[in-house]
Amino acid sequence: MATVLSNPQLALTSVDGFHPAVATWFGRRFPDGPTLPQRDGWPHIAAGEDTLIAAPTGSGKTLAAFLVCINRLYVTHEAGEPIDGLARVVYVSPLKALAVDIAENLERPLAEIAEVAAELGFDAPDIRIAVRTGDTTSSERARMVRTPPSFVITTPESLYLLVTSDSGRRALRTVETVIVDEIHAVARDKRGSHLALTLERLEALCDTRPSRVALSATQRPIETIARLLVGERPLPAIVDAGHQRDLDLGIELPEGELEAVTSAEQMADVVDRIAAHVREHRTTLVFVNTRRLAERFAHQLGEKLGDDVVSAHHGSLSKERRHRVETRQRAGDLKALVATASLELGIDIGPVELVCQIGSPRSIATFLQRVGRSNHSRAGVPKGRLYPLTRDELIECAALLGAVRAGRLDAIELPRLPLDVLVQQVVAEVGAQEWRTDDLYLMLRRAAPYTDLTREQFDEVIELVAHGVDTGRGPRGRYVHHDAVNGEVRGRRGARLAALTSGGAIPEVGDYRVVAEPDDTFIGTVNEDWAVESMTGDIFLLGTHSWQIRRIEAGVVRVRDAGNAPPTVPFWMGEAPARTTELSEEVSALRARVDAFLAAGAPDGARDWLVETTGVGPEAATMLVDYLAVGRAVLGATPTLQMLVIERFFDETGGMQLVIHSPYGGRINRAFGLALRKKFCRTFNFELQAAASDNAIVLSLGPHHSFPLDEVAHYVKSQAIDETLEQAVLDAPMFQSRWRWNLNRALLVLRFRGGRRNPPPIQRMEADDLMAALFPQAAACQDNQVGPIEIPDHLIVRQTVDDTLREALDVDGLRALLEGIETGEVAVHTVDTTEPSVLAHEILTARPYAFLDDEEFQNRRTNAVHLRRGLAVDLTSIGQLDPEAIAQVHEEVTPWPDSADDLHDLLCSLVVMPPRPDWRELWDELAARGRTQSIRSREGGKLWCATEMVDVARRVFDGDDAIVTAVVRGHLELAGVTTVNELASSTGLTAGRIATGLAALEHEGVALQGSYTTDATSVEWVARRLLARMHAYSRRVRREGVERATARDFMRFLLRWHHVAPGTELVGDEGLATVINRLQGWEAAAAAWEPELLSRRLRRYDAAALDRLCHEGEIAWLRLSPSSRDADAPAGAPNKATPVSLVLRDDLQWLLEAARGDTEPAEPAVGATAEVVEVLRARGACFAAELGEVTGRLPQDIERALWDGVSRCLLTCDGFGA
Repeated sequence: MATVLSNPQLALTSVDGFHPAVATWFGRRFPDGPTLPQRDGWPHIAAGEDTLIAAPTGSGKTLAAFLVCINRLYVTHEAGEPIDGLARVVYVSPLKALAVDIAENLERPLAEIAEVAAELGFDAPDIRIAVRTGDTTSSERARMVRTPPSFVITTPESLYLLVTSDSGRRALRTVETVIVDEIHAVARDKRGSHLALTLERLEALCDTRPSRVALSATQRPIETIARLLVGERPLPAIVDAGHQRDLDLGIELPEGELEAVTSAEQMADVVDRIAAHVREHRTTLVFVNTRRLAERFAHQLGEKLGDDVVSAHHGSLSKERRHRVETRQRAGDLKALVATASLELGIDIGPVELVCQIGSPRSIATFLQRVGRSNHSRAGVPKGRLYPLTRDELIECAALLGAVRAGRLDAIELPRLPLDVLVQQVVAEVGAQEWRTDDLYLMLRRAAPYTDLTREQFDEVIELVAHGVDTGRGPRGRYVHHDAVNGEVRGRRGARLAALTSGGAIPEVGDYRVVAEPDDTFIGTVNEDWAVESMTGDIFLLGTHSWQIRRIEAGVVRVRDAGNAPPTVPFWMGEAPARTTELSEEVSALRARVDAFLAAGAPDGARDWLVETTGVGPEAATMLVDYLAVGRAVLGATPTLQMLVIERFFDETGGMQLVIHSPYGGRINRAFGLALRKKFCRTFNFELQAAASDNAIVLSLGPHHSFPLDEVAHYVKSQAIDETLEQAVLDAPMFQSRWRWNLNRALLVLRFRGGRRNPPPIQRMEADDLMAALFPQAAACQDNQVGPIEIPDHLIVRQTVDDTLREALDVDGLRALLEGIETGEVAVHTVDTTEPSVLAHEILTARPYAFLDDEEFQNRRTNAVHLRRGLAVDLTSIGQLDPEAIAQVHEEVTPWPDSADDLHDLLCSLVVMPPRPDWRELWDELAARGRTQSIRSREGGKLWCATEMVDVARRVFDGDDAIVTAVVRGHLELAGVTTVNELASSTGLTAGRIATGLAALEHEGVALQGSYTTDATSVEWVARRLLARMHAYSRRVRREGVERATARDFMRFLLRWHHVAPGTELVGDEGLATVINRLQGWEAAAAAWEPELLSRRLRRYDAAALDRLCHEGEIAWLRLSPSSRDADAPAGAPNKATPVSLVLRDDLQWLLEAARGDTEPAEPAVGATAEVVEVLRARGACFAAELGEVTGRLPQDIERALWDGVSRCLLTCDGFGA
């Protein structure tokens, strides 16, 4: 028998240092030897050091950790030490499915190594594996704690339960190694903070400190991930294999020019393109950003490829359905899988050859993680394709590819002292055993997110869990006895139960369960709002299958199988993920570089640079440069991180829209938008509609909003931003949601009570009650609120405000932006335009997730904005007021009194005006009757005045501000575009008095200042209503300038489009397919297709080509529109005049739906046609002779029946020559 090394902790420098059985198995299984993460990670793990291995997907890092642990068990067993019934390794996965996956994949190596050991003459140890997740049955849980396995495979939440329960604590005392897989997936949120505390609690209960091993996709800074693993201890050994590897990446665009919103035709083209890729690859993984799109896209792709080879996968499907999909994928039954982030991590779904990403993933790391799922092997080259759906997404995707090429990564940042999580873990730990407060404080501070925890903050946590919150129904949340005299804490009755049943850091969402009758099978979940709005009988899509609603109960939607009935797609509500800071920086850098080329008059250089730097194709580069060129021409600048552009324009109703172009990402823009909205509310006492995206903010202004445009960027000050945002978010849904989540995490609102789930509506009511107890001003009627709301100094209130400002928003990033504006590091460019710039289109068409107020989508003021389709060809006039429009409005408002009474009315409205020689005759008539007088201004100038207004005029010159403002208003309404000096001349007032009156009018929203004429040398002023009219006239002039095509031009276009015009004919099979594509849907007599339609469009038409395309499955011919004949009408004679259509087979399904709707073709019950249809249904495609043999009918009867079937839309043939 071979001998082995007796020291299980011996450092391993190569596979030769392993137990012979392990080494032999590895050599056979991986003849190319260990990968870099394995080779460099083994020595540290074997030495018992804390270790972090960061490497791309498919690099073998999971096996690197497991193999050392397996080897250690073999060596320990060989040395005669016991291993049975002792938990040695805890493996933690962020996903339940991944945990099960790892367990299944670990069983195989263990079995194979045991076989090798027997072959080599070794006694293989009995190494057992057990999975403990939320899906584990009670019997399996009992078996695991009764006889602990060598490997415990679990999730962060289930590990928390094990560390809290008595049986789990006993089972885990012997753990030597903790492996945290995909640690980066939990680092950014409170799950990571929760896990860090659980690891400290695990270490506190173990007999010896277990070493910690973390596995991660490459992150930056890697030290942050390392710190999360070990807390305040020295950093672990870091094996950073880098994320750079060969990648096959590209961008594919749908047909036509991208817009702010994807058209149905472009989405269909994306489906077609991906369907073509699916046919070319064994397995394709399609990632989308929403569950709704996952269902819709899987359904559309299934219509192209067949429902049995395409499926959806997302977190709202039940565990059983997800597992079934994963199993089918591994077995090769599925060709394509459409998924959200649910398949982002390393769940084993078998080999994937291609990853397609629909829209931008908004994160560099997310994109790399997703693309890394393809060709998941040591030598494989990950292959990914991006499909931007809008122009802004095209820029973002190009910047993303550039970032990947440059090796850029998103920065990881851990949450800062989440005290709600700390409250829960204190209750759980103290509920499990008694602690001295000093020791408990030191233990908790070792976790990375809590190394800055002060004793005062810790004491506040102890105070909360000891005394709870006083409500109208008694105290809530009292879980701990605190002996302040002796410095000890111990759990009250029910503390451990609350921690076990209601613990965890994942937010409660309150979705409705979908249950299929009659066997009560759990299908998945749908959003509560969607469920409430649905009705019995509705058919919807879930898990790529149609379900019909039978009834809706409290928290449950009961359904039955709807077969292939056409469904709607449910929606799920959630906060849209914002673009990461690093990707925003890449987007800004790309914009800035293209802008530099455009400023130098070198658009071709910009295109070449994009192709070379990002790898996009020439078509995408051209579209991107053209988009930014048009935006730059209208705005006068390209928005970047160093250039904030503010744009203002009128909509179709005369209202104004303010767009701030700021490519800082959604979190900063949401914060900026909310702060500005609060500022406008306080200044104008008016609630604005607002929305924010990754690239822009829009504020819909009311009729009384008027202000100098260059002041907007300075409305919010950096030193007051925290207070401003705190007041802005208190009534926002993002604050209300986080209030409930934090109460759940702090165990103040329980998820389970009395062994049953606490219904979400009850949880919301309890959260409202606690809001009234802890934050009464926020719960009070806001109509009675005067001044800012005072925020209580309570742990949960502070935590919720902080979460809102730094999780949903980025107050620190916004502060940096405002400081940059104040110091001049960030330039601000403002512009008034006559129509929205092309860069504003996407925010103007934003979906509800971007809204910063609670107004419904159909009531948005942005709906009143007319958006130009496509990119403008003539850029010279866009954004400028047309001089003819200014002149026309001036002519319309200039008074021309026809009588003395008209002049008198004008004088009453203006109060004073300079003499007009052309109106002298009317003036003399009024003066003779004593109705007008001449007065002198302060400067001695002569002015006309109505007798009734003389006293008012004197008050004007005595300095009455209100009267001055009224006089300026009257003159401004009749002046069109004017200046301060011109108004001073027409009123007799000084320039200073005019400026005062204009400022007052601007504050009222009546006047606007700017540069409106091309030759303006000073600030110009105009009445708001007149400016709106000038904008409308300017738009009308431009629209009228577009020459309409004549009927003759249109006919010429049609002849060229259909390749009938001389010189436009096509050739070959590809030309024939193009012609049919243009004609599909049109029905013509069967005998007319070749001589009349096809041969005129194709040079040297070959009739065999049509049959060849039909036989190859590319083309089909049939009658689309149902015949009006009755089902029992006798069959007609063969007739070449029967209308038929030629179609591309890929488009056949939607053409049939469009032509027929819900109408089914009339089918005869008896006769030759009925018999032929029945045979073809039973046997599939047949030759005419076969049909005659089976039915016993004569050939002429078969021919008549076939043509009758064609005319009834029942039959077709695989060749047109038939």
